[in-house]
Amino acid sequence: MTPAADLDQVFGALADATRRGVIARLTQGRASITELAHPHGMSLPGFMKHLRVLEDAGLLVRTKEGRTVRCELAPRALEDAAMWLAQYEAFWSARLDALGRYLYHEQEVHPWTARPPRKRSSASRDATASPPKKSGKPGPTRRR
Repeated sequence: MTPAADLDQVFGALADATRRGVIARLTQGRASITELAHPHGMSLPGFMKHLRVLEDAGLLVRTKEGRTVRCELAPRALEDAAMWLAQYEAFWSARLDALGRYLYHEQEVHPWTARPPRKRSSASRDATASPPKKSGKPGPTRRR
């Protein structure tokens, strides 16, 4: 597979909350499929589909110990995704830093002053009449 297709699979796998929960649990260490499935409250066949997506994306490795299948996090795919995201983080950090410098310069050149709040007197409010209502006569009613 190409690196772009690998990233597509990783981000596709991470797009689901159940799969992100499995990844989060596996950061604490290896776990059996039963242990991983329990908090998600779904059927085992349905949960196994989620594990297959994670495994296909390279985020998860299964090992069999007797009758128990254990899963372990495979961090390489996450590292690749983190490196890809880091490129954009650097780009946006540079842009936001430039914006911050521009706004600081503008504040120094043209200081912002707050306007004093307008005073409202209750006497002027009482003197102003409400606009007349524009409703007309009631329309015909239905007879049953």
